[in-house]
Amino acid sequence: MYLHKIHLDLRCKEARRDVSDPYEMHSTLCRAFSAPDAKCPQGSFLWRLEPERSSDGMSKIVIQSRELPDWSRINLLEWFWEQPSMPIDIEQKLDFEHVKIGDSFRYRLRANPSARKNGKRIGLFNTDAQIAWFQRQGEMNGFKSLTIHRSEERMLTGQKRSDRPIRVFSVLYDGILEVADTALFSKAVMGGIGHAKAMGLGLLSVVPVR
Repeated sequence: MYLHKIHLDLRCKEARRDVSDPYEMHSTLCRAFSAPDAKCPQGSFLWRLEPERSSDGMSKIVIQSRELPDWSRINLLEWFWEQPSMPIDIEQKLDFEHVKIGDSFRYRLRANPSARKNGKRIGLFNTDAQIAWFQRQGEMNGFKSLTIHRSEERMLTGQKRSDRPIRVFSVLYDGILEVADTALFSKAVMGGIGHAKAMGLGLLSVVPVR
């Protein structure tokens, strides 16, 4: 599993389009992870638009993938602000085989805190409900949240090729977690958490607390 960091040149109209429309961003990134004219394999990558920008004010995207991308397939002139950084091997970096119950990690997750009501998925706008949602996710995914900081509450909007609009509520979670089940925890890091992953949600990024 590989982690990639890229910066987009916001002087490029396609880059501005993708930053403003997560569905378009996912579609563009899919080109790097699938052969031309082939459908992007489901679950081949996760991504997140970061709140921080480069010193030049360019948008930062982190991508986690099962395979190495071919960035040349994106084929958009000036989409990249700079050459993408070398990928990081997450399994080697985090050394999951030696992660133990009780180990602590800093985390970041942009997610869709939500619940089903009358057959529809509804965003949770209440602070306590958002915190409770994240705590439940921890219980299901092998970790306990020690601290939870919420920010960037926003409605993500996109447009499918069928012209049907997409609206997904999102929250950025940051803090410290503690591992409760090593197998579930590693699965969550590798596969993501929650819904609307194509909209840039669900990527659980972790760094050990030394």
